[in-house]
Amino acid sequence: MKRDLIWLSVLALAVFGVLAGLGFWQLQRFAYKEGLIERIEARARAAPLTLEQALAQWDDKKDVEYFRVRLEGRFRHARESHYFTVIKETAGWRVITPFITSSGRIVMADRGFVPEGFKQPGARAAGQSEGLQTVTGFARASGIQAPFVPDNSPEKNAWFWRDLEGMASSALSKTEIKQLVPFFVELDATPVPGGWPKGGVTRLELPNKHLQYAGVWFGLAATLLVVFAVYLRGRFRRRPFT
Repeated sequence: MKRDLIWLSVLALAVFGVLAGLGFWQLQRFAYKEGLIERIEARARAAPLTLEQALAQWDDKKDVEYFRVRLEGRFRHARESHYFTVIKETAGWRVITPFITSSGRIVMADRGFVPEGFKQPGARAAGQSEGLQTVTGFARASGIQAPFVPDNSPEKNAWFWRDLEGMASSALSKTEIKQLVPFFVELDATPVPGGWPKGGVTRLELPNKHLQYAGVWFGLAATLLVVFAVYLRGRFRRRPFT
């Protein structure tokens, strides 16, 4: 067998291994995502936790994602933060407001979405309800700054990734920060006077296209084998090996 054919075979085998490996990796990702979706659905269907139960879950597992939590307390509307987002192709802001619970703990509550025209509290004064309230939402951990995402601008109250500590530092005193709950709570779609902010913006449906991606990689691997087999057949027919 000629040396060039040996090297070509080694290369084809290596590329096939990479393509097949990517296919199996996508199958693993598919199984992981399916488990994650099932866990989210189970938590979303479960009865709401009290704040104390959610904190116990956090202390035990450091995982409270998508547990429903019921809170009782008062909003501190004057210290709300504005987090930029796009929902259904509409750019706007999530209104994140300190919620002082009856137990004295403080939750950064994501009240929901407002379009640009309702960013300022004066444009939605009816929704700035005072007094003791009971609200329910999904517990969510602090975010991280993804690539190409702008830096947060606390001085302009413009946040582009959900920095729990940063938002709390801008809204609370040092003493109050000691009472901060280590996760956000995204409120549900219960209507508020005036209609804004609109809650219920938590995404519970996660895309899971990894099975299709696996099919693409396995298809490419199979195609490579077919093409290489056709090449070998043609080469064998042209002349014998010496």
